[in-house]
Amino acid sequence: MEETVGLTGLQLSILQVLWDAGEATTQAVRDGLDGDRSLALTTVATLLTRLEKKGVVAHRRQGRQYVYRAAVSRAAVRRSKVKELTESLFGGDPAALMTHLVRADEVDAGELARIRALIDRAESEGR
Repeated sequence: MEETVGLTGLQLSILQVLWDAGEATTQAVRDGLDGDRSLALTTVATLLTRLEKKGVVAHRRQGRQYVYRAAVSRAAVRRSKVKELTESLFGGDPAALMTHLVRADEVDAGELARIRALIDRAESEGR
């Protein structure tokens, strides 16, 4: 998943169910979604088909049912979503994104220390 793949919140929720379960039928995916969503089974099936066309979900047949699995890792989706965010809100400038995050009031001293350690590690590894 080198390119960004636009995923909605619901599509991300479906992937979360698949990552947690490993594999799941359409019914199991529907059951695994947040309880506040009352989606028809056909809606979930349509969403899974769309995700498969995007290349982020794959299926196998088990009798008369399809059993789905995520075809991408969480890390790949995170990279894709951060890339989308960086491009759309920060003009493709990762430093601008990091500046925003570090200057945000929600970042406490402990988190800043972790960020500093990650940067130090990346520098020592020659990135």
